[in-house]
Formats: sequence, C-alpha cells, structure tokens
Amino acid sequence: MGTLVNGLDHAYKAILEAAEKLQEVQLVLSVGLSINPDDLRPTPPDAIIVRTAPQLQLLKRAALCITHAGLNTTLEALAQGVPMVAVPIGYDQPGVAARIEYHRVGRSLEIAALTGENMLEAIREVLKNWSYRARARYFQKVIKRTRGLEVAADRIEEAFKTGTIFPPI
Repeated sequence: MGTLVNGLDHAYKAILEAAEKLQEVQLVLSVGLSINPDDLRPTPPDAIIVRTAPQLQLLKRAALCITHAGLNTTLEALAQGVPMVAVPIGYDQPGVAARIEYHRVGRSLEIAALTGENMLEAIREVLKNWSYRARARYFQKVIKRTRGLEVAADRIEEAFKTGTIFPPI
C-alpha cells in the first residue's frame, strides 16, 4: 500500500480476510515499516507477510496486484500486463484508481468502505473476468512499443543534469 502512505491495518486485514477464502492463489503482502506483520495475525496459512518485497520480480509472476493506486506501482503492474484492485488512500491515488477503472484494467474500492467481503468480490471479478487481464496486456504492449517508462526516466535524468524541467526548444 505504498511507502509514503501506509500503516492502515484495517486495509491489510481486509486483504487477509479475502485471501483466506481464495485457495487458488498465494498472497504476498508487503506492509512497510509502519506495521508489525505479527499484529495482523491470524493470517491464511500460505500467506507471506513481509515489510518489503521485490515488487518487480513479484509482478512478473503475479495474476493480480492489490495496490494503493500509486502511479509507480500502477505503471509497473501495467508494464507486466497485470490487472489490479486499487484502494486509493490520498494524493493522486484517487485519480489513478479512476483511470484503472476507466481503462478496465482493474477495480477500485474506497478505503473508508473497505471490507474483506468487498475485497474478495473485487479480487474474484478481476481474476475470473478475462477482459481485465486482456486490457492490462494491451497496455503492456503500448508501454513496450512507446518505451514510455524509459522516455520518462530519460527526461527525469536530463532535468537533474541540466537543472531544467523542460528540454530546450
């Protein structure tokens, strides 16, 4: 649920409650430094709960990404063709979550109304409806073809080197 805005134990508990009913998936839950993983017990027997995890490596094998709808995680999931369930918390996340829904690459749930039941429903819908993965894979191809992440990184590096935000015209 992000590195800047996390520590919402009720969100993690809703995810764990949903995972308890999903026998066919393995949950890897990264909770950051604000929460002690032991405070989330009881947990599903096969769930892996850690403070940090190698996100890119996990996304390469993931069927679904549960995210706070941060732009970095969203783009990384799409770059791997992985659909999402978004739970925006603040900043630009509600807008990113709205785009996840609009482009049909996942579902979005309100943090204030988040329960294990509606998390389970959203996870099942995204996993069972092939169109979410198909749309995520479409964006994976677009990102690869346009080199969007590379171009963005190049622009940021250039801005740091030159001290300007925009390249010269």
